[in-house]
Amino acid sequence: MLNFLAKRLAQLIPTLFFVSLLIFSLQHLLPGDPALVMAGEERDPAVIAQIRAQYHLDQPSPLQYAYWVKGVLMGDFGESLRSKMPVLALIAQKLPVTMQIAGMAIVIAFLIGIPAGIISAVKKGTAWDYGANLFALWGISTPNFWLGIMLIFLFSVELGWLPASGYVPPAENWRASLAASIMPAFVLGNAIAAILMRHTRSAMLQVLESDYVRTARAKGLSERTVILKHAMRNALTPIITLGALELGTLLSGAVLTEQIFSIPGFGKLIVDAVFNRDYAVVQGVVLTTATIYITLNLIADIAYILVNPRLRG
Repeated sequence: MLNFLAKRLAQLIPTLFFVSLLIFSLQHLLPGDPALVMAGEERDPAVIAQIRAQYHLDQPSPLQYAYWVKGVLMGDFGESLRSKMPVLALIAQKLPVTMQIAGMAIVIAFLIGIPAGIISAVKKGTAWDYGANLFALWGISTPNFWLGIMLIFLFSVELGWLPASGYVPPAENWRASLAASIMPAFVLGNAIAAILMRHTRSAMLQVLESDYVRTARAKGLSERTVILKHAMRNALTPIITLGALELGTLLSGAVLTEQIFSIPGFGKLIVDAVFNRDYAVVQGVVLTTATIYITLNLIADIAYILVNPRLRG
């Protein structure tokens, strides 16, 4: 296990280096000049020159990259060209909001998708199977914006049970935070649950046809033990990968859902930064997202070994 972790951690350094290089290169392909944007309508040449010097925009691209990487390694992601706030402070402010929504969404997805997939595989060809597949088709086909609007209409406008929009930090009021987060979390989790259901069903059908499952049944083990202890454990490997990737997607910002429910999360931050040509924020957010994906993949690999000890070799 330790050797495995050491190898994977050693791979993170070159991966993050190439990711940072790609982020910096693609960012500078965006049209427009951030110095002109910051200078305002008057665009005084002295002000523009001062801005270029302050943010190293007057330096060659390799030097700009070196300045940026040096700052990142020291925990300084730069300063937002628009708000003048440190990028790291903006990320620290917005990321927990999306993390809460994404965490709730992935829990909802697992609680619905995995049991539905298992039942569909075990009850193949029955009404349970058709019902689970119908749910998956509905979840994949339903647009998030439509489902979000319908939930707001039902639970906020008609019933008055939940707030229509906004966000409340858990530290401020956890009940109000849960009430404000449950609808956007369900909207996001609904689609992922459908995908998880389909993958779980496919994996379980494969495992249930394997020799060791037939052997377990031949030994006289109960069907419940065969399914939960033997079949499900071995079918979880692809589900872990999918769950990690979907969580990474959610953390990178569910832009449309955040817009519908007026949630000041990570997605809104990156969209605003791109439209405002706020280079430092875009670079910081994308690098953070890439790091999250890489970390989640590492966690998924560790989970493989914990679920299936045979992979330790």
